[in-house]
Amino acid sequence: MKLSRRQFLQLAAGAAALPAVSRIAQAQAYPTRLVRVVVPYPPGGPNDILARPMSQWLSERLGQPFVIDNRPGAGGNIGTEAVVKAAPDGYTLLLVATSSAINATLYEKLNFNFIRDIAPVATIIRQPLIMLVNPSFPAKTVPEFIAYAKANSGKINMASPGTGTGPHVAGELFKMMTGVDMVHVPYRGGGPALTDLLGGQVQVTFIGAVASIEYIRTGKLRPLAVSTATRSEALPDIPTVGDFVPGYEASSWFGVGAPRGTPAEIVDKLNREINAALADPKMKARLSDLGGMVFAGSPADFGKLIAAETEKWAKVIKFSGAKPD
Repeated sequence: MKLSRRQFLQLAAGAAALPAVSRIAQAQAYPTRLVRVVVPYPPGGPNDILARPMSQWLSERLGQPFVIDNRPGAGGNIGTEAVVKAAPDGYTLLLVATSSAINATLYEKLNFNFIRDIAPVATIIRQPLIMLVNPSFPAKTVPEFIAYAKANSGKINMASPGTGTGPHVAGELFKMMTGVDMVHVPYRGGGPALTDLLGGQVQVTFIGAVASIEYIRTGKLRPLAVSTATRSEALPDIPTVGDFVPGYEASSWFGVGAPRGTPAEIVDKLNREINAALADPKMKARLSDLGGMVFAGSPADFGKLIAAETEKWAKVIKFSGAKPD
């Protein structure tokens, strides 16, 4: 049978449209089985604490289990690489944190390029870091701290959960912008760092509200300032570092990523569901109790944040000369 030109073009157009129709149908049906959410840190930490309520929400909304898979090691790079190598089908996701932007410069030889190889899905929260001192420390404000640090150059120990973590680079940014000289003391996690701050072995730390808010509420540690550009909803009486050091801003942020090549329709569906969670009063209250501020946005918004943060922290890492532990 000989086809007319019009019939041929109609058939060709229909064939070309089939892949798009298939992708849309796939996204509408997604998920049809278990989804792994890789958390590249140990259980019990801020990343894990945050991932669990969001995974529970997605399980209930989408009718399939979203299961946490803790893959710690190498500052989050082991878990991230596992997701980079996973099939781009929406069934392996990554809990993304600020460290992803920091690691791009901190580690000279990674087997992946985060910006290229992980598709941004959605932001979840932005969390202030708190500049904390032991209650016995003489400074009660940021200006007093700067004056004391300059008068005691190199004698103040600054604890962090590890080299290249958000708290570490927040402290290095503070040093860079104020000219104070503090000795960085890295620990294997926020818990040990806070233990030694409570005991007075170190004098200051910049650490997330999730880990520190109860110590603040009970008066066991003294907050000098929050690191975000605006005050924290959970700690409204505490000033910002930027009130005294113009332009200073640092925060921990968390989101969800997927392997590069994950269908846009699936990425968009996950984005809608995560944003719906952030608009839910119960979920919003739960995240607020952790000291975080809900941080909704599009995949494109998340991509811009990752690029901007990667560039920002590259300058701080180079200033500090930090190397992986």
